[in-house]
Amino acid sequence: MNRLRLFFWCLLLILWLAAPVQAGEAALRLLHINDFHGFAEPYQPLAAPELLGGMAALAGTVDRLRAERPTLLLAAGDMIQGNNWANLFQGKSSIELMNAMGFDAMVLGNHEFDFGQQVLTERIKEARFPVLGANVRGLGLIKPYVIKKVNGLRVAIIGVVTADTPTHTSPKNVAGLKFSPPAEAVANCLKELKGKADLVVVLSHIGYQEDRALAAQVPGIDVIVGGHSHTKVTTPERINQTVIVQAWEHGKVLGVLDLDLKDGKIVKYSGRLVEIKPGSGPVDAKVLEIVARYSQQVNALLDRPVGKTEVDLNGEQVRLRETNLGDLVADIMRRATGADVALLNGGTIRTSIRRGEIKAKDIYTVLPFDNYLVAIRMTGRQLKQALEHGVSGLPEGSGRFPQVSGLSFNCSRGAPPGSRVREVLVGGQPLQPGKVYVVATHDFLAAGGDGYRSFGEALKAGTGFRLLGGALTSKNLVYNNPGVWLRDLVIDYLKSRPAISPATEGRIKEVG
Repeated sequence: MNRLRLFFWCLLLILWLAAPVQAGEAALRLLHINDFHGFAEPYQPLAAPELLGGMAALAGTVDRLRAERPTLLLAAGDMIQGNNWANLFQGKSSIELMNAMGFDAMVLGNHEFDFGQQVLTERIKEARFPVLGANVRGLGLIKPYVIKKVNGLRVAIIGVVTADTPTHTSPKNVAGLKFSPPAEAVANCLKELKGKADLVVVLSHIGYQEDRALAAQVPGIDVIVGGHSHTKVTTPERINQTVIVQAWEHGKVLGVLDLDLKDGKIVKYSGRLVEIKPGSGPVDAKVLEIVARYSQQVNALLDRPVGKTEVDLNGEQVRLRETNLGDLVADIMRRATGADVALLNGGTIRTSIRRGEIKAKDIYTVLPFDNYLVAIRMTGRQLKQALEHGVSGLPEGSGRFPQVSGLSFNCSRGAPPGSRVREVLVGGQPLQPGKVYVVATHDFLAAGGDGYRSFGEALKAGTGFRLLGGALTSKNLVYNNPGVWLRDLVIDYLKSRPAISPATEGRIKEVG
């Protein structure tokens, strides 16, 4: 009889511990980062007075905060591509680091696709945490959502990536995949999760403004942990009943969101961004070893001088205005192709270079994508359409913002998109709508990347146009060199000069 009673009480205890929190109080901490882009080592942006970031320090902060409260550690996308530390290993280094830190879930970002589906599948297999993408169809191993049990709570985590992913990576990287609207995918998941979760978290890589729209449009989301727009949300925002957070970029801060729940509802929340920098606290020894091991391999390949700059090269405002680094890269493109004009998207350029010696690893960090040059015959009308598209994302920073060479124009930010470009000059002469110009760009934009349609329109106007497996052919394609990456052309240019000191030249002027 005593054994039967003991078994009964043990069973009750097990059921009580496993039971979800339907009533009563519970606490949960969400730690989150987004848009890491492989910046594992501390670095100093142009506007910063000191080094920021560093994953060993961030991991040490995670360890400390985890010890204080029941916690989930989440990544809101763009984790495996960007800096040399990730790119040279196609993101394998990032996944090893995330495994060591014990991430609980990650959503796909658009740049997770940059190495192609086969590599992405390999990275997902290596991950010891679920990789989410509720609005992605055709890619194996990803899950729409996962349910985590922590502190008696059933926490559902739904992952969505921007539906514009096909225009944010090379077309061949997403061939055969379908990206549905995030709101639709979240709503479908909420129907499936009804009665199965106590808290719903959307792990989002769609951008801050889109997160706000999602919260307003779809009821039933408790928290949105966002990414994609690199927004520094210092204080959580609440729209309807949804709390929205985002933690800037590159591991320079760690997002912390503390939730108190009662009877299955959030009754109190507080959030903050913890600054990460060398000396900010203890480091995680295991993560430090991983960072150092891959950094040594990067340095062995790329830690060699290739040039010198007598001024800072600004790559941090290329999504908003003309910069000297944007001018430099565009000039190199026009020079290499012999074109009348060169145009690249600001999103091609990922960071800045400080005054002094330039190393190969600096150029690889600035230009991490495998882009090659093309030059296309375009009418003046098509060229102006491209410029209009480039400035249509203002005043917000958008990767499609143009950096140019061989032309200048005035831009009215206050005018409606599609009518902002004024007084375009090519070679000092007014742009003629019917005249044909040779325009240098790179393969990503030529294939419609960042929504640039004018290049494709010009290519299709040339008989014999073909886009197959990333290869471009057209009679309007006058230069096409897939054997040399843009970053290598920049390195060759720097090597040919004792020093450079580019300045902005007023190629893009803001007018009322």
